[in-house]
This record gives sequence, C-alpha cells and structure tokens, in this order.
Amino acid sequence: MAYEIAARPVGHRPSATTISAVSAEERERSPSERREALKQVFMQARSCTRCPELAATRKTVVFGAGNADAELMFIGEAPGASEDEQGVPFVGRAGKLLEQLLGEIGQKRTDVFIANTLKCRPPGNRDPLPIEIQNCEEYLLRQVELIQPTVICTLGNFSTKLLRGDPTGITRLHGQPEVLVLGARAVRLYPIYHPAAALYTPRMLETLREDFMRLPELLALGPPEQPPAPDVPDLAEAAELAEAPEPPKRANATEASSSARRQATAAAEDDTAVDQLGLF
Repeated sequence: MAYEIAARPVGHRPSATTISAVSAEERERSPSERREALKQVFMQARSCTRCPELAATRKTVVFGAGNADAELMFIGEAPGASEDEQGVPFVGRAGKLLEQLLGEIGQKRTDVFIANTLKCRPPGNRDPLPIEIQNCEEYLLRQVELIQPTVICTLGNFSTKLLRGDPTGITRLHGQPEVLVLGARAVRLYPIYHPAAALYTPRMLETLREDFMRLPELLALGPPEQPPAPDVPDLAEAAELAEAPEPPKRANATEASSSARRQATAAAEDDTAVDQLGLF
C-alpha cells in the first residue's frame, strides 16, 4: 500500500516514492522499540546510493539527531559543510540560534529531533534537486512515523513545500499551523523561517522568535486525530521471508576467525555511527 507524502490539494500529482504501510501493531511500539527501529532505518540510509552524485561526494549521511520520542520535530533543507563533516544536523551558527530559541521556550536540543529533507550534502551547498528530494522522502517519512511527533516545524522553503505538496513559499505560510497526514502519521505542521536566513536579517529574526513563542501552545493541543492504520500482517510476513538469509556455509577455522574479526569491526563501526546519531 502506498502513501502520499501529505494531504495534497485537489489535482496535485503525488510523488512516485512509496513506503511500506504501517500496521496498528507498529503504532503501538514502545519508545525503546521505536528507537531501535529508527536505528535500523539509519543503518539503511548510511549505505544509500539512490543519488549517485551525493553518494560520491558526501563524507557522512546526516540522518538526524535528538530525542527519538520527541513531541517536537524540526525539518530543514540539507546538510552543510559542518554537518557533512560531523554527521549531525544544525551544528553551525544556525544551530546555535536554534538552541537559543529553544531555550527561550523552555526546551533543549535533547528534547527535540532535528532532521533535513536531504540526508546528504549537495556539492557546493547547491539547492537540492527534485529527484534528490524525492529519493529521500521515504527516509523522512519513516522518521516521522517512528518518532511520532505532535508538531513538525518546517524550516524554510524546501521542507515546507515538500511536506505540504504545494509551491506556496515560507513568507506567506510562516506561523500558520495546519494538520497534515505525512505518510501514516497526522501531525501539526508549523512552517517557520530557517534560522540561517534570520541570522542576517533582524526583522526576520524577530518574526522567527514570535513564531517560536507559539510552539508551547501548539504542543499543549496534543497530537491530532490519527488516520486508521491498515492491517498488513501478511505483507510484513512476506517481507520477512523475502529478506531471510540463506543457511550459512560451514567454514574452516581460519575463515571463521577472519569472519569474526570482520563482524567485530562492523559492530564497532555501527556503535560509533549510532552514537553519532545522537539518539537520547
């Protein structure tokens, strides 16, 4: 079963990207179970090559960071040079401003989850291409479904237009919340200016701060009514069977020792990557 990215206007042509339907059982996962599932999506994203140019030029996949059970989620555009280097979103001046604004409403960076529409840095910090945004949609939807935020703040034009499925810009939409269905999750979408843009424009910074001050009120409303979850146990079982590994071949002592070393190295790299993810 395919899901559209958001509740689209009549006549809008949905993206071709599809994701697996989320069952009622998956919705009832505990926070710790959803956190572990989010790690698995991260591991998949780390080896993604859907965008050959980005896969060839990136240093890291900047999946996202923060509280895997956050009520408040921020979605920006794409990683910059510092994010690509460190593997964590919003680590520069824009990130410092975001942390400052969060503090003004009684929140910390560790209380929220921060991600981007693209998980890889576009070369030269160019604008994301439509095909690149489309290729990353599936990862973003899975993040939303597993984190289960109440409010999603879209930061700037790219994420706002993507999640709304509409070309209306951030100048017209900022500070106007609406309920949208993203994947299988209904959220309160709240577009605001990107902190990077507000760094250089005092008037925009004032507007961004005013919009931020409304966030506690939106969070207090709680999550909107959720759409019914499809019952898809057969699809899930079929997927598990399709992905079942072949029976292992018997190996001699030398091969077994070499294999054990490789597995230990891979496990250490995975632990480091998950720590870098910053899930709390």
